[in-house]
Amino acid sequence: MRIVKLHTTDSTNDYLKSLAKEENLEEDTVVWALEQTNGRGQMGTKWSTTPSKNLTFSVFRKVQQITIDQQFYALMAASLAVKDVLKKLLIKNVSVKWPNDILSDKKKICGILIENVIKKGELNAMVIGVGLNVNQTVWENVPRATSIKTQTGIHFDIQEILNMLLEQFHFYVKMLLDGDLEKIKENYETHLFRKDKPSTFLNANKEQFVGIIQGVTNQGKLILLEEDNVINEYDLKEIELCF
Repeated sequence: MRIVKLHTTDSTNDYLKSLAKEENLEEDTVVWALEQTNGRGQMGTKWSTTPSKNLTFSVFRKVQQITIDQQFYALMAASLAVKDVLKKLLIKNVSVKWPNDILSDKKKICGILIENVIKKGELNAMVIGVGLNVNQTVWENVPRATSIKTQTGIHFDIQEILNMLLEQFHFYVKMLLDGDLEKIKENYETHLFRKDKPSTFLNANKEQFVGIIQGVTNQGKLILLEEDNVINEYDLKEIELCF
């Protein structure tokens, strides 16, 4: 695996997508930046991080074996890889807040953004971006953030954690390519934040309602049990979990 280490870039995902176009990448490539000035999350949200204290990186991976309809499995796999590494580091109460945030004690410790490379109408590759809070302990205007150091009191070597994550990514990529999709989904649903508990949500009109998370569809929609035992499915733009 090729690792490109940068001091500063706007977005590791954007840098890697440009690199893929310039070099027609065929092998797994990682771009790791000590400082990311314009990191992004889902739906255009910003990922803010203190330089050199956290881990911001992106992985380019060829995935012709996966169809466009199966792309959410890659996000589930990436989430599980991060969850596994955090548990190895003895981080407590790790869960996945649908669809792409990793929590510890109900606070965000990691965000994941996956962007697809489509060629001739088919999924050709994925760029998997990860922002993991490692050694930062103070945040401005981020009320629900935490880090590995905050949770453990230990200052970690960031490259060591990167190596652990890449190893675990490789494990789940093999599962994807071997077709163990249901195992990935079952594991992901087991670790969903607020699963099987009454929770308050906001719909697209910012109206509150109560639902119970049942799981996710194969395409990544959230399945909720609502009033009168009605089951509904929502995508990311249609719903927000209040907590």
